[in-house]
Amino acid sequence: MIEGKVAIITGAGTGIGRSTALRLAKEKVNIVLNYSRSESEARKTQQEIEAYGVQSLLYKADVSNDAAVRRMIDETISRFDRLDILVNNAGVTDFVDHDDLEGLKDEYWDRVMNTNVKGMFYCCRAAAPALKKQRGCIVNVASVAGLTGLGSSIAYAASKAAALSVTRSLARVLAPEVRVNSVSPGIVQTRWVEGQQAHIKRLAEGTPLERIATPEDVADMIYSLVAHADFVTGQNVVVDGGMFI
Repeated sequence: MIEGKVAIITGAGTGIGRSTALRLAKEKVNIVLNYSRSESEARKTQQEIEAYGVQSLLYKADVSNDAAVRRMIDETISRFDRLDILVNNAGVTDFVDHDDLEGLKDEYWDRVMNTNVKGMFYCCRAAAPALKKQRGCIVNVASVAGLTGLGSSIAYAASKAAALSVTRSLARVLAPEVRVNSVSPGIVQTRWVEGQQAHIKRLAEGTPLERIATPEDVADMIYSLVAHADFVTGQNVVVDGGMFI
């Protein structure tokens, strides 16, 4: 039973974060909705999850800022007096063709690593003491790019490979009190791929399930790891419709 527990979801205003917030709220989990830029979307998500009768906290913080992350954790504990679940969903990318080596600027590397790797770690580190008290869990949203080296840029793929490594390391460090797992979606129908219908159709036709993932597909797997995987830690679950089998 996860009813009454408290979850922080980073990047919760849109896409996978939004769907995960709704999925957990449906199970009566109280939600801290983190966002950095998508304030109007995050407020709309907050209204939707509160329709399930749960409590929520809307919190603006850039996860690449360690001090801001620590304040978010402190505010969560102050408000709810507990933290049980952390879903690290916040992520960024810059689209750079892999063969355009000169086009992969230092600023792109810094931005993607600061958010996708260091930001994820900052959240895990700050949340760890509270999660240990509740024997809680962490789910990190990675990507098949971290397994294949494909994706929006070489830097993005590298950041997701690093996220998978950090997940395994933290699963050892935080055990036995805290479980740490990850999910690796393939291409997901979010605003990142808006306007790329021909590309989406081509990819979907090459998968066994003949479609790309929806945010709800990924949210369902995150929910499963949170609620139904008490003996699973240090694992990565691919959610790609069989694209890379």
